[in-house]
Amino acid sequence: MLSSVLRSPESIHPSLWRGTQLAQGRGPCVDTGDAAFSHELPGGGWPLGVLVELLIQQPGIGELRLLRPALEALGARPLILLEPPHMPNQTAFTHWGMPLDRLHLIRAPRGADALWAAEQILRAGSCGALLFWQDPIRHDALRRLHLAAQSSDTLFILFRPLSTLHHASPAPLRLALRPAQDSLHVEFVKRRGPARDLPLAVALGPSPLLLNRHAPVDRRPSTAPVPRSVPAHLVD
Repeated sequence: MLSSVLRSPESIHPSLWRGTQLAQGRGPCVDTGDAAFSHELPGGGWPLGVLVELLIQQPGIGELRLLRPALEALGARPLILLEPPHMPNQTAFTHWGMPLDRLHLIRAPRGADALWAAEQILRAGSCGALLFWQDPIRHDALRRLHLAAQSSDTLFILFRPLSTLHHASPAPLRLALRPAQDSLHVEFVKRRGPARDLPLAVALGPSPLLLNRHAPVDRRPSTAPVPRSVPAHLVD
């Protein structure tokens, strides 16, 4: 009996796993679009309802293209961009076939306001994905965000600088992203499972620029302007 439990600790509680195996995942996941990448993630995909940290040296290295299959798989549910470093390129999202009325851009006057907005959005559970850029951020704020995420089935991605690689975090999944030719090298900083010493190369499909201050500016009036405030139904 004891040997059976040691082989399958998840039979005691789904949060338990052996150090040599990936956790099975307690909640729903969304496919990454890359079989090798999904195979390295507990549950087999991007986890929903948890805090996921993506650590990048600078924006625009392909981090949104990495998320593209997951964002498409979430269907028509709203996608919220909270405090992106640059104005999103609407042409790129249109190229993806993603309706612009699905996108909601939120700016906050202060970091505390952005954190408050993130918590309210997560607790409301009305969006498919929340992409949040924030630095610096205190450890207690990270814990609140993680707790708020657990009350939803939202894909919650927090973008942080690569310099925070060795900082403590309650996020169960932390990935460091580094650019490569037509791909990203993904380093598994933290996951529920064994350590992986070598990064994984994940191929990226071609796409127009998504977040880049050097992107061409389209000065024509937009037929679907991106909202600049939190829609009431997302926070009620």
